[in-house]
Amino acid sequence: MSSSGWSRLLKNRMALSGLIIVGSVCAIALLAETLAPYCPNAIDVHSILLPPSFTHPLGTDQLGRDVLSRMIWGAEISLKVGLVATGLSLVIGTMLGMLAGYYGGWVDSLIMRFVDIMLCFPSLFLVLAVIAFLEPSIINIMVVIGLTSWMGIARLVRADFISLKERDFVLAARAVGASDMRIIFHHILPNAMASILVAATLGVAGAILAESALSFLGIGVQPPTPSWGNILMGGKDNMDIAWWLSVFPGLAIVITVIAYNLLGEGIRDALDPRIIDR
Repeated sequence: MSSSGWSRLLKNRMALSGLIIVGSVCAIALLAETLAPYCPNAIDVHSILLPPSFTHPLGTDQLGRDVLSRMIWGAEISLKVGLVATGLSLVIGTMLGMLAGYYGGWVDSLIMRFVDIMLCFPSLFLVLAVIAFLEPSIINIMVVIGLTSWMGIARLVRADFISLKERDFVLAARAVGASDMRIIFHHILPNAMASILVAATLGVAGAILAESALSFLGIGVQPPTPSWGNILMGGKDNMDIAWWLSVFPGLAIVITVIAYNLLGEGIRDALDPRIIDR
């Protein structure tokens, strides 16, 4: 991002708030082992369902485990799932979008009809259908979310390539005999990176939300490995006597997803050449 883009991003208060929250979550995830006051899986039968206190700032769960420690380690799991799944979907979506947008014709028709078929299925139900045949694990969750969330990226990249391939700098590259691969990767793709970056930021939020939903349903990250979704699942049976088991992981999910969306919107505005500094 250019200096003017960073300047516009930092002037956007909502985007700056999202950036601070996202940065804080990433720092917590990277320093989980240092920041967590207890082992996330340490069971204490004498501390079952304790409310928030000085000893346990976010209380304890039905097995006496410290909720704060599990939330901190859960941030690492959720962030890892979000980044890996989004990276996989970016690779698939970008490659198919490039081929469809650059070559057009029957290549475009074939790829986009496949995209349309994939979009006919609600993403969550598509994930549920695939994961039902696999053993629930972190790796499988990453792969399944990545393989079922690339369609929007493909359509976005295709639209950018259709527009960019008719620009003068591309026509000039063709005139001097540049190969298709050089034109795609050295001339068009760098100019489409702004849209891809925004899609990646929003994609991480979607992947975190999908992982949380799957873990809440019991087919995502499996206990005792902590994730925000399965912590939330553990709290639904004790909501009337242990509100903190549902409130804190729910807030973490909501705040993180909103922060990624605010950051994505801010990056889109900062990279949009039509935006005039006010």
